[in-house]
Amino acid sequence: MTAIVDYGVGNLFSLISSFSALGIPAEAVCDPAMIRSADRLILPGVGAFEDAAKKLRESGLSEVLKEEAAKGKPILGICLGMQLLFEKSFEYGEHEGLGLIPGKVTAMRNRVPDSLKIPAMGWNALHFVKESPLFRYVKENDCVYFVHSYSAVDCASDTIAVVEYGEEITAAVGRGNVYGCQFHPEKSGTVGLSILRAFSEL
Repeated sequence: MTAIVDYGVGNLFSLISSFSALGIPAEAVCDPAMIRSADRLILPGVGAFEDAAKKLRESGLSEVLKEEAAKGKPILGICLGMQLLFEKSFEYGEHEGLGLIPGKVTAMRNRVPDSLKIPAMGWNALHFVKESPLFRYVKENDCVYFVHSYSAVDCASDTIAVVEYGEEITAAVGRGNVYGCQFHPEKSGTVGLSILRAFSEL
């Protein structure tokens, strides 16, 4: 079973609907015991990094996620959930992440041309940096849906896909059993469903 971690800041309905469309068992859970018994984990997230990180810590789920990652359980962070995988974020201050992937999260406005809208919102084409089982069913230039103002940097060794938005923006990362997508697979049509299917096979 795929457990979608429910800590109060995720778009759970769309994810559950996506897995239902694939015929793959998935459930939103907040119970540490259920998270530990799941075959794989998805960490969703929308909103502010500080608030999400605080909720993970206060619920005790941050330690559970670190423990399960250390055991080798597949974990996929989506959007803010991906950003939480990193060491820290500089979104309205400096905030500690889970530290499962080396790197940090910074504002895109400081890096992309002023002519480009922030938040970056809409479809963009994936460009693969290295082979990953997460993308076994998709191909170069397939488009996925983004909504974000911050993105990961200093993570080149673990970057598996980028998109062009004034500069190369980290679109997906993978480090061992831990993966992250800055985009929303659950909002990315058949391409996104293919990515979720690939993750469910890990």
